[in-house]
Amino acid sequence: MASDRIILEAMSFYAYHGGGPEEQSLGQPFQVDLEAELDLTAAGSSDSRDDTVSYTHLYRVVKEVMDSEPRSLLESLAEEIAGRCLECFPLDAVRVRVKKTRPPIKGGVLSGAAVEVYRTR
Repeated sequence: MASDRIILEAMSFYAYHGGGPEEQSLGQPFQVDLEAELDLTAAGSSDSRDDTVSYTHLYRVVKEVMDSEPRSLLESLAEEIAGRCLECFPLDAVRVRVKKTRPPIKGGVLSGAAVEVYRTR
């Protein structure tokens, strides 16, 4: 397995996911981090886009999932993003973290609540 990574950090989305009806009707901000593991040796030597995976294309997959039908669980979002990335790109593994930046926890003081999944081919 490669130890090289393409990393997309703090992708911000306003979306309508969550367990409560108010979350799905009013929406809230989310942040997504993605680490795509693959061998980048060829790209490093060739300086050719043909030898790597476009971070723009990775971003588009994340955006499509975040803009999709509302999900109740962060786990479902993370799983869908990871699965699509492994399906669409020649990755060895992918790590996805989906974070609610303002989780609706009554009386809670925290900077966010997140789920992280790591999936391999």
